[in-house]
Amino acid sequence: MIEIAVRYLEKVTGATPWTGNADRVCRGVVIDSRKVTADSIFVAFPGERVNGNAFASAAIEAGASAVILTEDPDRDLIRLADEHECAVFTCTDPEEFLLLLAQGYRARMRCTVVAVTGSIGKTTTKDVLANLLATRYRVHVTEGNLNNLIGMPLTILSAPRDTEVMVLEMGMDGPGQIERLSKCAQPTYAVITKIGTSHVGRLGSRENIARAKAEVLTGMPPSRENFEGHHARLVLNGEDDFTPFIIEHFAKPAGVEVLLCGTSADDDISVSRVELDEEGHPEFDITFADGASFHSRLSLTGRQSVVNALFAAAVAVELGIPRFEINEVFANLTITGRRQEIRRAASGARVIDDSYNASPESMAAGLSLLAQLPCTGSRVAILGEMGELGDEGPRLHELTGAYAAAIRPDLLICVGGENAAAMAGAARLMGLSEDAVIQVPSCERLIARYATVFGPRDLLLVKASRFVGLDRFVEEVCA
Repeated sequence: MIEIAVRYLEKVTGATPWTGNADRVCRGVVIDSRKVTADSIFVAFPGERVNGNAFASAAIEAGASAVILTEDPDRDLIRLADEHECAVFTCTDPEEFLLLLAQGYRARMRCTVVAVTGSIGKTTTKDVLANLLATRYRVHVTEGNLNNLIGMPLTILSAPRDTEVMVLEMGMDGPGQIERLSKCAQPTYAVITKIGTSHVGRLGSRENIARAKAEVLTGMPPSRENFEGHHARLVLNGEDDFTPFIIEHFAKPAGVEVLLCGTSADDDISVSRVELDEEGHPEFDITFADGASFHSRLSLTGRQSVVNALFAAAVAVELGIPRFEINEVFANLTITGRRQEIRRAASGARVIDDSYNASPESMAAGLSLLAQLPCTGSRVAILGEMGELGDEGPRLHELTGAYAAAIRPDLLICVGGENAAAMAGAARLMGLSEDAVIQVPSCERLIARYATVFGPRDLLLVKASRFVGLDRFVEEVCA
């Protein structure tokens, strides 16, 4: 984790000092006063419900070496800080404070940074890549989904000093955010998994989403430069319709070379002959630009996992991971949970737990897996509403319902309000019978009516945005 003397905090971040021992060394950064340990830096975030500035005293008494506030400290706080030899600073933007502090620490570490972003598949790609690189390097990786303007710099600041490679997931819900993250992280390699419809309600169009994701290039050096022993590369999906747009308008002007992954023989890494076993694990042939190829198997589920694995393999090869090791790792992966994880219900039914989050694209992938897996009982799709789709919400829920009708599950349960009704209505319109489509208003009602009705031969897909809370249904039926 970061270690920095108090005297350098002002220089690195521009924060205003009020008091403190300039020689005291700070170790680590937290934004929750309950997590303060000896010598921590506590950064206070003001909020509508909780104002972090109110917990400065608690942080000081817990042993913080510095507290960073957005409000001027009063005399009592200064007195308490002096008693504990704790420095007090103020700043106008705690997010920017974290980004600048993390940028300074990243520059001192001189490790290789890989950025992963995209509308779908970024967490899986990050996890696969971390598993691959850990065979040869000391790797520090984003935990869970700590991928925003607060979570990513905290990830950097928690990295051990001897880290050799950092794999950082970068998320956003508006323009300019990935640019700030990229300037902080200074990645040498980056992956844009897909340009989908997540956050289209905030950004207005898929083109604007593509522009926002392409901001990852702003912190990258041109490929012609030798940056800490490496030459920058941007990995893109050869099948994504916005890939040419990103190459022409962003990668080429930035001087960053592109690696393509997909199903075309012209891609730098391509995949062919994808088949799923009875548990949904894909087997496939992978071919590299030099013609080398091998047959591989993923311990993940679903066809969409294959391209995510290709993204990770493309970066791993650039970082010197032997291909035979890539193949071995693919067969023994562990990734962040609730992403098409197949579990057993207490009744014996199989549950595709994809309850972590949802977008129209990932809904389609989940429904495809439901259709592809063998099943001797009923195939049941339990789909909740998707968030952050804005004015496009009703239309995209209708398209999801129409796609569900094409998959033809034995039962479709739509969870939520108006958008769930739109999904259910479109499914009926496209051919599912009235008794095969049900709408329930909430996860609580879903649990009450359906937690115990499925039998040992049934197969369930459970998927929604997180606010719907369908993970609670999964835990209930799998208890």
